[in-house]
Amino acid sequence: MNTFLVMWDMYGLECLFNVTEWHKQTTWSILTEKETPNRPNINMMMLRARMNSQRCYEIYSFNADEGVGEDWIRQAFKDSPQGIVNLIRKQGDKIYSDRSETTKQVIV
Repeated sequence: MNTFLVMWDMYGLECLFNVTEWHKQTTWSILTEKETPNRPNINMMMLRARMNSQRCYEIYSFNADEGVGEDWIRQAFKDSPQGIVNLIRKQGDKIYSDRSETTKQVIV
């Protein structure tokens, strides 16, 4: 399984981060005494969402099969944004949501 962190707003995908891959890279960096890779700052993501509440941000983490990678998810957001968002909302873990039912959105 791969774990992802994803952030989107009413205009589409803004951040997609493969947490599983980051863990692997971090482990090897520690073992080889190299600099660890950067990761997104969830607090800054939430601050951005709160300061731009008119954009109706949502932040989720979710698990996907090994065959589902970042490219597949990005393509799903391009081809069928509502479908992938509904799936993530159903199976993922909500971290933050400013979802609005009254604003016309690209992703409802």
